[in-house]
Amino acid sequence: MIDIRPFNSLGAFKNEWLDARHHFSFGHYRDPKRAGFGRLLVWNDDRIAPGTGFDPHPHKEMEIVTYVRTGAITHRDSLGNEGRTEAGDVQVMHAGTGIVHAELNKETIDTTLFQIWILPDRAAAAPGWAAREFPRKDGLSVLASGRKQDEGAGALQLNADAAIIAGTLAKGETAHIALRPGRAAYLVPAKGSVTVNGVPVNSRDGAAIADERDLAIVASEDAELVVVEVAA
Repeated sequence: MIDIRPFNSLGAFKNEWLDARHHFSFGHYRDPKRAGFGRLLVWNDDRIAPGTGFDPHPHKEMEIVTYVRTGAITHRDSLGNEGRTEAGDVQVMHAGTGIVHAELNKETIDTTLFQIWILPDRAAAAPGWAAREFPRKDGLSVLASGRKQDEGAGALQLNADAAIIAGTLAKGETAHIALRPGRAAYLVPAKGSVTVNGVPVNSRDGAAIADERDLAIVASEDAELVVVEVAA
């Protein structure tokens, strides 16, 4: 089953500094048919104006992944962590027992990013934050993971049996992702368009994928992809 969620059907929020689209119920946007996907609860597609951002606010019991598409975001938190995550980089915040953080666009241009929330496998984990550079390159790579199969692979750690997979495909190129029984995937082209097992997925559309064992992803044009693989 491949359920396409077109970009223009996503939840929306816009003010003077933030232009956001919500793949799942979030904030004032509520859709019982889009209340998460397995342990994946939030996928926000955000555009943040220069010199603005999310002021300090708390989180608990969540794995929060930020995939920066363009520009950069500056992270600060109550543990004393601070870092600038730019396009080509990914950051993971473990909210765990509790953390307060801010995410600010200190650049002179808009920053665009995907923010992804995944339920952790265990409660009361220690909070933390980490970021790493992952230059966009041909093919798909695991950027963050809590799956046993990815231990030692250089991915950022997740406190969840899930994986963030991303990369680029040239027009006509094919990539494959295998899904074991009981696993599902949510795929979004950050740029360009693809087909997944023959089903078209356009730029910034979402594709909720379940009960498929092999995903044949073919780039209809040059494309950049982000995939979250989770327990169904």
